[in-house]
Amino acid sequence: MGSRLTAQQSDFATAVRDFAKRECGTRERREELTRGGREPHNPTIYGMLADLGWLGVCLPEEYGGAGGGLADACVFLEETSYGLVPAGGFVTTVITAKAYERFGTERQRQEVLCGATRGAVLSIAMSEPAAGSDVGALRCRAEPRADGGWLINGQKTWISNAHIAESMLLVARTGTSGDKHKGLTMFHVPMDTPGVEVRGIETMGGREVNDVFLTDVRLPADAVVGEVDDGWRQLMAGLNHERLFLAAGMLGLARRAFDDAVAYVREREQFGRPIGSFQALRHRVADLATEIECTRLLVREVAADCDAEPDRLFPREASMAKLKATETAKRVALECMQMMGGYGYATEYGMERHLRAAVVSTVYGGTSEIQRDIIGKSYGL
Repeated sequence: MGSRLTAQQSDFATAVRDFAKRECGTRERREELTRGGREPHNPTIYGMLADLGWLGVCLPEEYGGAGGGLADACVFLEETSYGLVPAGGFVTTVITAKAYERFGTERQRQEVLCGATRGAVLSIAMSEPAAGSDVGALRCRAEPRADGGWLINGQKTWISNAHIAESMLLVARTGTSGDKHKGLTMFHVPMDTPGVEVRGIETMGGREVNDVFLTDVRLPADAVVGEVDDGWRQLMAGLNHERLFLAAGMLGLARRAFDDAVAYVREREQFGRPIGSFQALRHRVADLATEIECTRLLVREVAADCDAEPDRLFPREASMAKLKATETAKRVALECMQMMGGYGYATEYGMERHLRAAVVSTVYGGTSEIQRDIIGKSYGL
């Protein structure tokens, strides 16, 4: 397939694009759906996506999914992001669901994957106050109980969508060997479990991330996802998915910011002609268009490679896709804001919101600095 979409994927992209235009195609409608941009996830819209069968785009058919691959999910993410569809719960949900697909028990898969295809939001909890980029330093502790269950105590922070999730995939420390990457375990935690407290963190992007406090949380023995003390390996197995999904979303955002700015500079006149006709802006548009196209080709090629070899890790390529897409989105939004002058800062046009979304993408899911370090190490440096 390479970087080209199949006929089926092209039709799917068109269908998602049409949905976005129909259901949230105006600024007024998007403001209504997101409470003025403060809520990036709208349950009604998300339910409609579930009814269309799109939320299970890359999940197995036996759990209500469509049985597609990563490339199909990337098409969905690119187009929903471009169309500004308020489905902010999808990325964490599909990342989490893929972990259950690989490592969960059949009972866990039935509960979690079927729930995800029906519209349930899932969250994954790794980061802590002292363990962000260095996930191996986490301290949230899971201790075995006499009845075979587990007792959890600790704090997680920057946890996306925990406030709207039905359950979260928690990574906690179960072993204390000398290697910090050993002794980590994944747990299935319904959000209504006694002792789980979610507190929102206010950010420029509205309500998206949270602190999660776990105080004497009791979990049954079958809450373990995968193998005890093998959480680090299991996390690494999902990095292709996480980084690609984030890259696809930012590719869509970069396209949207670019198209909005081009529409503006075609119409805005100064000195008797459209400002886009001036060489300074025309060349800037050319450079940004080229960067977006390079990003598109990279994201689609890596997705196709991952689908062709689903059991292989692509740490270098997935990090390249995430790094390129997020940094491109940030550059595009910033330069488009500059081209629009004062109107780029006005909430009326939305470019300032594009910029806020793009800037944070270079931080979450592994910062740009971490991605560069991974890529460098892959060359033996």
